[in-house]
Amino acid sequence: MAEVGRAGPASPAIFDKIGIVGLGLIGGSIALRARELWPAALVIAVDTKDVLETAMRLHAIDVAADDLIVLADADLVVLAAPVRQNIALLAELDDNVSQPAIITDTGSTKREIVAAARALPPRFTFVGGHPLAGAAKGGLAHARPDLFVGRPWLLTPDGDASAPALEKLSSFISALGALPKIVGVDAHDRLLAFLSHLPQVTASALMQVVGDAVGEDGLSLAGRGLADTTRLASSPPDIWTDIAATNTDEIGAALDAFIALLQELRRDLEKGERLEEVFTAAARWRERLRRSDGHGV
Repeated sequence: MAEVGRAGPASPAIFDKIGIVGLGLIGGSIALRARELWPAALVIAVDTKDVLETAMRLHAIDVAADDLIVLADADLVVLAAPVRQNIALLAELDDNVSQPAIITDTGSTKREIVAAARALPPRFTFVGGHPLAGAAKGGLAHARPDLFVGRPWLLTPDGDASAPALEKLSSFISALGALPKIVGVDAHDRLLAFLSHLPQVTASALMQVVGDAVGEDGLSLAGRGLADTTRLASSPPDIWTDIAATNTDEIGAALDAFIALLQELRRDLEKGERLEEVFTAAARWRERLRRSDGHGV
């Protein structure tokens, strides 16, 4: 495989022992790329036994366990489970990780986990993280080492996060091929409500409305437009219930704005004046999105 990022397979390891809790699409992709880049480092994974068996067969990890105690000597711990599970895991790190470590996560909401991380003991430095890379389907089966290439990876350090830890984590992320970018915690959750959470909810709702209305026979007549528009409807619901629960206010505001526009369009169907305005503005924004390569969020 061609090199990605700033590091190559012979580069010194940024972290000697990389712990990953949750080997889904994101955690699995981090593991695969880390194994390629730093063969001398240990990639330690915590997940269920069946997932870990698959990961070992894929040579994605070096050490596997279904208990956090395996992270005892990790110098980086990546929480890559669903959002609320990551928050709960924070409380277990003190009893299981014995040495100073940088702790980060990959969740799509940040306010609750950043607040919870303030209770961590001082030997840990928490820096919230969110790679803006993904696929229509999750799980280890869809993980790949080039998933993060050229994609933004948002970091939301709290006020007391140390500069050396932030720099070290940024170097790790860059080596994976991603582009680290620092944003405020509140700004992150508002941005993602519009960039990611609203598109997911609306795509899934649209697919249900259409499917319930036309059934399987009707769907057989659909063109590419419906499939392209509803690609996100294949996303696993367990991840999204956590996201909705931890960003309720911002997702609610995004949905309110979208519903208000739909209501305007509903009232304007006969005249079409508002419809024309929306289609024109949408085409302009879509072209800017295409030029900025803003897909994959």
